[in-house]
Amino acid sequence: MKKFLAIFLSAVLMLSAAGCSSNKPSVPEDMISGEDIILSREDEEPLVSQSEYPDTDDSEALESSSSSESSSSSQSAASSESASSSQAPSSQAESSSSSSQPESAPESSEEPEPESASPTISGEVRAIWISYLDLAPMIKGKSKSQFQSNIGAAFDDCADLGLNTVIVQVRPFADALYDSAYFPWSYLVNSGNIEGKSPGYDPLQVMVSAAHSRGLKIEAWINPYRVRANGSKVSLCDDNQAQQWLDEGSDNVVEFNGGIYYNPAREEVQDLIVNGVEEIVSNYDVDGIHFDDYFYPSPDNSFDSAAYKEYKNAGGGKSLGDWRRSNVDTLVKRVYKAIKSIDSSCTFGISPQGNRSNNWSHQYIDVEKWVTNTGYVDYICPQIYWGYNNSSAPYQSVLEEWNDLIGVSKVKLYVGLAAYKIGNSESDFINNSNMMKRQVVSAREQSRYQGFALYRYDSLFNPDAGCRSQVAKELKNLESILD
Repeated sequence: MKKFLAIFLSAVLMLSAAGCSSNKPSVPEDMISGEDIILSREDEEPLVSQSEYPDTDDSEALESSSSSESSSSSQSAASSESASSSQAPSSQAESSSSSSQPESAPESSEEPEPESASPTISGEVRAIWISYLDLAPMIKGKSKSQFQSNIGAAFDDCADLGLNTVIVQVRPFADALYDSAYFPWSYLVNSGNIEGKSPGYDPLQVMVSAAHSRGLKIEAWINPYRVRANGSKVSLCDDNQAQQWLDEGSDNVVEFNGGIYYNPAREEVQDLIVNGVEEIVSNYDVDGIHFDDYFYPSPDNSFDSAAYKEYKNAGGGKSLGDWRRSNVDTLVKRVYKAIKSIDSSCTFGISPQGNRSNNWSHQYIDVEKWVTNTGYVDYICPQIYWGYNNSSAPYQSVLEEWNDLIGVSKVKLYVGLAAYKIGNSESDFINNSNMMKRQVVSAREQSRYQGFALYRYDSLFNPDAGCRSQVAKELKNLESILD
């Protein structure tokens, strides 16, 4: 397969393709891209722009031949916290506060190489995110043998590049790409977009076997709180616990700005999420559980006003923000404990936004607590999705800030890298073809660093035609430091 990859890279390098810089930058659909301030969710489910959360119609996005997601929705960013309680600690201050991606001045087309490529870090995790959007064409309406072939080819791509870990999204919308007692079968596994319909086999079991047979570790990627994205036309099935709570009028589930979310404040919700994690770790030989950056969907006071009022009436003294952060802390700690009680070798990690101020004030997660105390996470994987010359959040500075934030040796730093930006976003990613290599080399110089993760599979192995040549160069340069 090494030979195949070499042939593939040589072939695409010979293509005469349109320049990537003319393409409209695409927003990643599964995670946050680390930019600016969160004001709305747009597109589908990303590591999105840190000023926006992607949220487009999920079924239409999967059926569209276009690689870009364009629907967007706005939501208020109002917060009722007092100035003293809504401010993040001084160590959490961020350099970026604008609402759009800053663009640095065009730089030379010459690609500066690091002065010296640092040696490989022992035990370095070399991961790639494989989102539900990557999986959809491989699995939708496919038989077991077809899916085995498709996912096997994808994992071959990853192994041949020199990666050693796949982070595969198995629960994107309070549904499951595995046989679950708590969550219905995802609509992604059948051609009719029908939730709750079994494909006749267990995709997660297929993926675990396929990964391990190729020497790859596999982590199960979960979105804990999101039930439906804004604008989704896929109906919840009757067996979905979220639908049952909606039918009962329970605020365990909240309909907000066109989306549906579990209420982080409710203990029944936490129980459901923890039970779902325990189920995966008990029934599948996964190497880790992975949460991305989807926590509170909005700073709007109305999202969980009833639950907060109950808390205050019972004598609770925390501000809204501190109370929300404590709800997330409780879940994270419970998940960590549940995993370790079943399999101490199974890791638990979270990939928050690169912008720590957003994490604190908009998603209500206290990342600093997680990385300065034991019992919350094994690793943190911030999405540092900027170039070196970004005017508001230069990669090197943000990288060093995250490294310095970690206060306990048991918490490792992985770095989330924006492969989706190659050729079509910031000037660094347009004018250079060695960004992934340079950023990995820079990360290896950090004292807490233990790995990286690339967002996402299709961006590297099924790129848009206009970017194929540049992506192929990036792959070749990255591969040179992964042997």
